[in-house]
Amino acid sequence: MRQATNTTPPPRGATLSSPTSERRLPRRLVQLYAGLALYGASSALLVEAGLGLEPWNVLHQGLAELTGLTIGVVSIVIGAVVLLLWIPLRQRPGLGTVSNVFVVGVVMDATLAVLPGAHSLAVRIPLMVAGIVLNGVATGLYIAARFGPGPRDGLMTGLHRRTGRSLRLMRTAIEVAVVVTGFALGGTIGVGTLLYAVSIGPLAQLSLRFFAVPAPPAGSTVVAEGSPSGAILRR
Repeated sequence: MRQATNTTPPPRGATLSSPTSERRLPRRLVQLYAGLALYGASSALLVEAGLGLEPWNVLHQGLAELTGLTIGVVSIVIGAVVLLLWIPLRQRPGLGTVSNVFVVGVVMDATLAVLPGAHSLAVRIPLMVAGIVLNGVATGLYIAARFGPGPRDGLMTGLHRRTGRSLRLMRTAIEVAVVVTGFALGGTIGVGTLLYAVSIGPLAQLSLRFFAVPAPPAGSTVVAEGSPSGAILRR
């Protein structure tokens, strides 16, 4: 007697993975957490350089000045709040999304705790450049691992889907808002902010191509994965 063949289609939004793709899981996990840790460390370099921060950290630093909390703790709190905003936008977080909230803030504070003070421009400028370059590498690392976008990225894409407005417009509107708010609260804007804005895209794209994990072929095991192909989004 012939056995029945299961022809039930996979759940909507899920991807299929084969044993080959499952063997890539350790690499993807290492890549995810290495990328998030490097992102936190590179953000700390920009904080220590004091020549301008990436948009969201301008807000985090401003709130840290206001509340007396560390910038890493503020980053975690804001990440959690933004993640709650995913609910009405019907966004689904992945492992990378939740890990992003905690790992980046913890590593940022830990790095700032061990960095020596930088006072001269001869030290601060190399710190700024290293922070921007390593941030681009980190972005490609954790996005290429395909465990879901960061909470702030998901907010942008969620608003894009719900409003029908362009992703570029949503991203620009949100980041202008957080920069202006953060600056008003005491966050640092400077040449580093400008250099970050113009260079992070190309750097992250290059890193994403280098660290890309091949997409899994069709198989029998259904796993939920985030796939941020086609765009580089910041944390």
